[in-house]
Amino acid sequence: MIPQTTTVKTKQNWQHSLANAVNNADQLLALLGLSGQLSAIDKDKIRQFPIRVPLSYIKKMRYGDVNDPLLRQVFPLLDEAYEIDGFYSDPVGDHLAVKSPGILQKYQGRALLLMTGACAIHCRYCFRRHFPYSESNPLAGQWQQSLDVLKADTSITEVILSGGDPLSLNDEKLNKAISDLNKIPHLKRLRIHTRLPVVLPERITDSLLDCLQNTHLKVVMVIHANHANEIDEEAAQVLYALRQADVQLLNQTVLLKGINDSVEALGDLSERLNEVDVQPYYLHLLDKVAGAHHFDVEEEIAVNLIEALRKQLPGYLVPRLVREQQGEASKTVIS
Repeated sequence: MIPQTTTVKTKQNWQHSLANAVNNADQLLALLGLSGQLSAIDKDKIRQFPIRVPLSYIKKMRYGDVNDPLLRQVFPLLDEAYEIDGFYSDPVGDHLAVKSPGILQKYQGRALLLMTGACAIHCRYCFRRHFPYSESNPLAGQWQQSLDVLKADTSITEVILSGGDPLSLNDEKLNKAISDLNKIPHLKRLRIHTRLPVVLPERITDSLLDCLQNTHLKVVMVIHANHANEIDEEAAQVLYALRQADVQLLNQTVLLKGINDSVEALGDLSERLNEVDVQPYYLHLLDKVAGAHHFDVEEEIAVNLIEALRKQLPGYLVPRLVREQQGEASKTVIS
């Protein structure tokens, strides 16, 4: 952890925290006492997918540890510059799944809304790091069209808010969007995929909690935690607040080489999730996005990890090992 003598502090205003996120590799290393100890890709490559790390997340990293598992998720290593066969700009077929601008539909009964291209944090393994968000943002003048598409398809019972990170939007915009979705009679569930409860806990405001409570839709939040160290006491408090607001909490993890590809790391994460009443849901094999090959864990190793977890943990704490494959009718369960 960063020593108490540093100036890194969590801001109470989440938008202020977001505006002051670290966007420079040298600054990130300096905050952790690691200046000159890691080499980043060149600035032209970084501009294609900029660094963005909130101070709330940096303060969870281990000071002076070049192999800290949280640092490794966000630092743009030289490996990103290599072009590797089998790693693509659209690894899961998002472009082919576009139902209308801003709406993706891959699976029966569910539609995904790309609410924004913005995130509070730029994870270097992000499978949408190359996605053209400027062409697919329903809130950018296409919201009514998106609502009309959803209203017309009565087979859709669940809407998934995604991005980017949908909680990057302010409460007013989210409240308006959820209010509009609430008026579509055949919708039953609202699912929100977000990293912000663990990356920027101050984002979980009272007005956001009120918004999530003021809907007849069943609200499910998938929080995307990859390591137990991400869930500190502050994150635990906002997760408790979400549960008190009747939000069902699930977690999906990306299996990442050098970060959580051990029985110990995965076991600690499941145990920590259980402590804060979040259900381990999916353990994803890496989506093979260009620039992220160095995070990839072989399927055989992943299966062995899950089998070892089953011997160590009760079944309800073992996530399902899955892969997303373009054109399939559901996630492919591997183990």
